[in-house]
Amino acid sequence: RRERQRFVDKNGRCNVQHGNLGGESSRYLSDFFTTLVDLKWRWNLLIFLLTYTVAWLVMASMWWGIAYLRGDLHQAHGDTYSPCVANVYNFPSAFLFFVETEATIGYGHRYITGPRYITERCPEGIVLFLFQSLLGSVVDAFLIGCMFIKMSQPKKRAETLMFSRAAVISQRDAKLCLMFRVGNLRNSHMVSAQIRCKLIKSRQTPEGEFLPLDQCELDVGFGTGADQLFLVSPLTICHEINSESPFFCLSQRSLRSEQFEIVVILEGIVETTGMTCQARTSYTEDEVLWGHRFLPVMSLEDGFFRVDYSQFHATFEVPTPPYSVKE
Repeated sequence: RRERQRFVDKNGRCNVQHGNLGGESSRYLSDFFTTLVDLKWRWNLLIFLLTYTVAWLVMASMWWGIAYLRGDLHQAHGDTYSPCVANVYNFPSAFLFFVETEATIGYGHRYITGPRYITERCPEGIVLFLFQSLLGSVVDAFLIGCMFIKMSQPKKRAETLMFSRAAVISQRDAKLCLMFRVGNLRNSHMVSAQIRCKLIKSRQTPEGEFLPLDQCELDVGFGTGADQLFLVSPLTICHEINSESPFFCLSQRSLRSEQFEIVVILEGIVETTGMTCQARTSYTEDEVLWGHRFLPVMSLEDGFFRVDYSQFHATFEVPTPPYSVKE
């Protein structure tokens, strides 16, 4: 059967695009910092380079403008004439003076002349120097803070959280259950890990309203605390199909004609950074195997438990009634 459009991809990306925002797109600028963090890396690096380049050129032009208006560019800088900034003769020298001042390098060749000339003959140099210091601090704090937050985002931590490629339906403790498997590839734990499941399926209300993406919660152990995971080894998440379940009328035969999507959301705190991480995946109806069970992946070795991830997605058939719970 042709693969249909997913609401959430297997890698967790949501297939939703916002269009025709009109005047509402200005809201992105009101939260410009978050907008900048959400951009792709190539745009972040481009904005980073452009902001510093434009700021440097503008500030260097202002230093060059002061020297030009005072006539320092055409004077011999010596004992008989003290300019606002010594050894600034053109725009490249003004640019180098700005970079030395901004980076607090101070090579000693270009410098603001003595105190008498600053206070009495070059007050604009004092104002520009203070403005440069404030502007440089603001730009550094904004851009470096943005890059730091983007690099420390826990999105990549979700790459080491695994979900089984398929979900299975079989009996456990004499009850028909929908099950899938989750695992953590790192030795560092996910603190306060919690899992949730949403069933996305179109339906029509008794009033005739059509809901194309109606969301329904799947109980994976809220009442018993089974949704709180101690994820140090692969775990099988179980949803009991009972009279309260949306799959109460689901049978092996009706599974072939159903259209639904199960979205799985795993959340937890990264132990090493303390930041919240979220991993997502989904299962469509053709990825739910009736009458299957997951192969064991745990084995006891000499003094420790070993996890064989080569069998993480493997399943095998087990005798399972083809009827729904209602039947």
